[in-house]
This record gives sequence, structure tokens and C-alpha cells, in this order.
Amino acid sequence: MENSNQRDKEKLLYPQARYYGQIKPENLVFNANLQEFSHKVSYITCLETSGKLAPQEAYDKIKALWKQLKRSKKELGIGNGSSDITKDIT
Repeated sequence: MENSNQRDKEKLLYPQARYYGQIKPENLVFNANLQEFSHKVSYITCLETSGKLAPQEAYDKIKALWKQLKRSKKELGIGNGSSDITKDIT
């Protein structure tokens, strides 16, 4: 019963959207990293909006998360193809 409650809690706090792109291990890993980035940015912006986090601190945290995501993209070799849409966001 406790495992079921834990899974429900994780689904609520960390929802995962279905991946519709090209099925390759590196794409799936990057998609998971991108979704985690999105969730963390959402939490940070909520904390900043509610006054619990200073604007500069929120900016610094989001910037660090962005650098992590870019590093992940580079290490996974995502975006090396000529038809990749991710070139627009780098």
C-alpha cells in the first residue's frame, strides 16, 4: 500500500508526458532531462512569484539548470544532425 501511495505522489509531483519522437536511447534520456528541467523551472518560478525566492536567485538557479541541460544535450550527441529542431534553442 505504501509503495502505491509513493508512486501516486511521484506521478503528481513529477508527471511524465509520453514521448512521440524518434525512439533512440539518447532521445529518451534527453526527453526525460528536458521534462525534469521544465518541472524544476516551474517550481522555481512559482517560488519567485510567491516571494519565497529572490529574482536573482531564481535566475541563477534556472541558468544553472539550463547549463546542465545543454551539457546533457552535448554529452548525448543530440542535435548533431542537420534536420534537428533543437538548434533553434541553443
